[in-house]
Amino acid sequence: MTSKTHHDHNAPLIATSRAVAQIPGLPELLGQPIFLHRAVKDIKACDRVIAWGLKPSAAAASAFARKHGLALLRLEDGFLRSVAIGGDEPPLSIVWDDIGIYYDASAPSRLEMLIEQRLSADQHQRAQALVAAWRSARVSKYNHAREYAAPLPEPYVLLADQVAGDTSIKYGLAGPTSFQHMLTAALQNHPGCTIVLKTHPDVMRGRKRGHFDLAELAKEPRIWVLADDVHPVTLLEHATAVYCVTSQMGFEGLLWGKPVYTFGMPFYAGWGLTCDALPAPKRRYTAALENLAHAALVDYPRYIDPETNQACEPERLIAWMGLQRQMRERFPAEIDALGFSIYKKPIVRRFFQGSQVFFNRRAEHRPEPATLAVWRRDAATVAASPESGHPPRIIQLEDGFIRSVGLGADLIHPLSWAMDTLGIYYDATQPSDLEHLLQTTLFDQTLDERAEQVRRRLVAHDLTKYNVGTAAWQRPPGYHGDGQPVILVPGQVESDASLAFGAPGLRKNLDLLKAVRAANPHAYVVYKPHPDVVAGLRRKGQDEGLANHWCDEIVIDVAMGCLLALVDEVHTLTSLAGFEALLRGKKVVCYGLPFYAGWGLTEDKLPLQRRTRKLTLTELIAGVLILYPTYVSRSTGKFTTPERALDELLAWREHNKASPLPWWRKGLRLLLKIEALFKF
Repeated sequence: MTSKTHHDHNAPLIATSRAVAQIPGLPELLGQPIFLHRAVKDIKACDRVIAWGLKPSAAAASAFARKHGLALLRLEDGFLRSVAIGGDEPPLSIVWDDIGIYYDASAPSRLEMLIEQRLSADQHQRAQALVAAWRSARVSKYNHAREYAAPLPEPYVLLADQVAGDTSIKYGLAGPTSFQHMLTAALQNHPGCTIVLKTHPDVMRGRKRGHFDLAELAKEPRIWVLADDVHPVTLLEHATAVYCVTSQMGFEGLLWGKPVYTFGMPFYAGWGLTCDALPAPKRRYTAALENLAHAALVDYPRYIDPETNQACEPERLIAWMGLQRQMRERFPAEIDALGFSIYKKPIVRRFFQGSQVFFNRRAEHRPEPATLAVWRRDAATVAASPESGHPPRIIQLEDGFIRSVGLGADLIHPLSWAMDTLGIYYDATQPSDLEHLLQTTLFDQTLDERAEQVRRRLVAHDLTKYNVGTAAWQRPPGYHGDGQPVILVPGQVESDASLAFGAPGLRKNLDLLKAVRAANPHAYVVYKPHPDVVAGLRRKGQDEGLANHWCDEIVIDVAMGCLLALVDEVHTLTSLAGFEALLRGKKVVCYGLPFYAGWGLTEDKLPLQRRTRKLTLTELIAGVLILYPTYVSRSTGKFTTPERALDELLAWREHNKASPLPWWRKGLRLLLKIEALFKF
């Protein structure tokens, strides 16, 4: 039977392998629904049959396609696949080929045809930009491992071993002897270089076979075997040359501008870009790197946005993967986390992904110097007492400024954390990473524009830190701002560390109310108790029950965003509501030393000599909401941007409006209230 040549891209695809049919995200990647062949009632209404590369299961798919006169579409992981390795995460890109498959050099493939196509000026420029973006983002096919941090020999040549039996070796016209030829050539071609042989970690452990006798290689002083599970970028970046049989490492070496020597016939060989031990297939002609990059990264693969599950372009996935790489490398490989509850431990692991986290490990088992993650300033003080001659590095953690829909004290998981290596943002007694950022960052136009867009979205959607409260509130009549302003005084938890370390003068809610009333006798003063206090999860402030004597109104279940839109001024000790008021163009008077005071944007009752720079509002927002916090997506569990965090926060709030508080959350809140009573 002859196969169909016309393809209906709305028609379903057929899979003969259940494992292939159930790959998460595959229908979105291919843009078509996928049915297992047993469930298909009308085969003629289907488009094509899909097979995974040249695996044994692909033979059944090929036979099914021939039997029913359907075309065969071969799939494989894309060249920028995922953060974790194949067995741990589904692919974020796949390549699809209706002619052959890219690693089979014995037959044509769709990729070969795409490489031969002439590029337009725009495509040529896009390919160059993609190569630059690949390098800047420091990405690879897999992106879970840390970069190699130990010293490397100078100079060195990088050799890529492969696991014995790798399909690409056989179909790349190579075999076990190809690896020996590769090593011999590297030693001869580069007599002044060390040979860094990168092999699979499981080969060193004896779980898998490579292509070299590691014991024999150890006798050769010029060969250095590297079996660590490391991200390959540093190795590629500093190599004099890259030697491969069919490994993707050679393709990435080309992207890094390195001379690449091949001893099989991978997809990137035979185009005049590499030095090849084998003759190129006659169907391969000379091509520029831009043609290879555009074909391999734009035309041949399909990509899915991990945060929206929608098809996307390679630039989007490279940027997202680059963010994962950047954030995963910020902290050391091992983190010791002290004093965290069972509830917080998985959150700590999420925010420290890229590092291995140990909870309450004995001091003698920690590396020196150790890196300790602690919650709040009081925990850091305890941890800072060294138990050895090497003082530990402290990372202080605190909720971020765009946190959740619901209270932290209610055990609602956060979207963002502050992770500070100098201090913590609310501690005015010492510098913090945030203060350093605000003092030293050269804010450019792009960052300012991002900050302004974030500000507009926060204000337009009445978003604040916790996003709780449903009651409406109306501004009192007769108060017009001049001489008779409406002033909001946000209450705080008086035992909170931000008051202990950020309010050297007034520290009580009632004292703040008295000071505000004394300074503004004709104002309409609105007091809003802290939501944790209202929920019964934190204790009231001293004599806070007398607040009604010093204000005109107490509001409870009103969203902070709603209030801020309607008042003229916010007077506060250190509350985040002051920063949220600045976003809305309100006058803010600070009686303490919050992180947003001292930059020329607030009226400050207390001086802070360290803060000498005058900032614009967009510069403050850029530092506070874009550069300083760490955001982790609720949908992916991976690092994300503040812009995406806002998307998720809005969806979260809409979902909560439609869904009543579940019974288990009500029960948990009751338990937390009981626990809080014992603490009081």
